[in-house]
Amino acid sequence: MAIVIDPISPVAFSVFGLDVRWYALAYIFAFVIGYFMLRSFTRAPDAQIKLTKKQLDDLLTALILGVIIGGRLGYVLFYNLPFFLAHPLEIFAVWHGGMSFHGGLLGVIIATFMFARAQNKSGAIGGGVYNTAFRLLDILAVIAPVGLFFGRIANFINMEVMGRPTDVPWGVVFAGHPDVPRHPSPLYEATTEGILLFIIMYCLYRFTKLRNHPGALGGILAMLYAVFRILCEQFRAPDVQIGFLTSWGLTMGQLLSGIMFVAGATVFAIAFRKK
Repeated sequence: MAIVIDPISPVAFSVFGLDVRWYALAYIFAFVIGYFMLRSFTRAPDAQIKLTKKQLDDLLTALILGVIIGGRLGYVLFYNLPFFLAHPLEIFAVWHGGMSFHGGLLGVIIATFMFARAQNKSGAIGGGVYNTAFRLLDILAVIAPVGLFFGRIANFINMEVMGRPTDVPWGVVFAGHPDVPRHPSPLYEATTEGILLFIIMYCLYRFTKLRNHPGALGGILAMLYAVFRILCEQFRAPDVQIGFLTSWGLTMGQLLSGIMFVAGATVFAIAFRKK
């Protein structure tokens, strides 16, 4: 028997007539928690790279822009390009939904390298652009699952990216919607890409020497996320505007994750080169 859930309003609360949505709160919670985690990691006695408060603020600003711009452009290019070509102004209507993790990841990488380049150029941080960027990305690899967790919970509240029809006892039906039990795939992803991935990445950072190899932890995050995403996509309904890419059921998320796995494995291998 399926679990019946009353739909939750996507609006968490209103302030002076302005609606504050759960999705926006998810981003806010992720960035606030991420900031304090980043500060803790970069101020620890054994930190591989140390940042001042101003550098932390500058990096956070760059990361926020990277996530939002990259995530939105990724969704536009990978998931619904024909629609946005016909309605270009909708590209800026982020409140209508539509963000891509893979695009946001690219945005974060670019933002981190730009920050590292500026800091090395000014002499505020030494060691080279690539060394600085990859050490920061290794730290962000531990923090990223926190944002993924909040984002997937917001997806579930908004009844987005829900799963395929199922007869498992924990299948979910939202009251007032088609009476078809579906896999609660956002919760699967919140558990694997969020909680489980955070535990793994934190333990690797804290209890191994992988962080002595800039890029290694970032590569591992990319590979593990790709594996978890590909598995979860087996239960997640494909995007309506795209459907399956092949006759045997390949989704866009799986395709992008496959590319991400190869990129992560490459970075991981390079991290162990002597020079």
